[in-house]
Amino acid sequence: MQTKIGKGIIGGLIAGVIFGFMMQMMMVPTPEGQEMPMMAMVAQVVRSESLFVGWVYHLFNSAIIGGIFGWTLGKKAHSYGSGTGWGALYGIAWWVVGGLILMPMFLGMNAFAPLVMEPMRAVAMGSLMGHLIYGIILGASYFALAKKSVGKIHYKDERTA
Repeated sequence: MQTKIGKGIIGGLIAGVIFGFMMQMMMVPTPEGQEMPMMAMVAQVVRSESLFVGWVYHLFNSAIIGGIFGWTLGKKAHSYGSGTGWGALYGIAWWVVGGLILMPMFLGMNAFAPLVMEPMRAVAMGSLMGHLIYGIILGASYFALAKKSVGKIHYKDERTA
């Protein structure tokens, strides 16, 4: 995948796997007073209780969000510093959109419920850290993939010249 979107998808999947392991370990409270892995809560968005379904849904979103990063911010990721910086901002933006607005609404809660509900505040902060790390890894991965493909193009051009 040599396009900006393709590099973003690959970077999103790399970052998504790491964020997914974090979500697998993070426990969230249930209305019944128990706890479950955050990845199980992700599965509930698509009306499942399966961790496998949670992973598939999470990685699907990671790929889409990564592709959007490549399409919209790929040109700004021209170094590891700019890639990780833009990635961090992008991750925080997705925390607000996905973690604080969309996911709670898909689960039948109000937008920003994780910040308002006392038992969910720690989960919201863990989610913020996860989205931030996702964005940093996405930005660094995107730049690494872009740098690698540019190197191949220059090498190919030098051989044919």
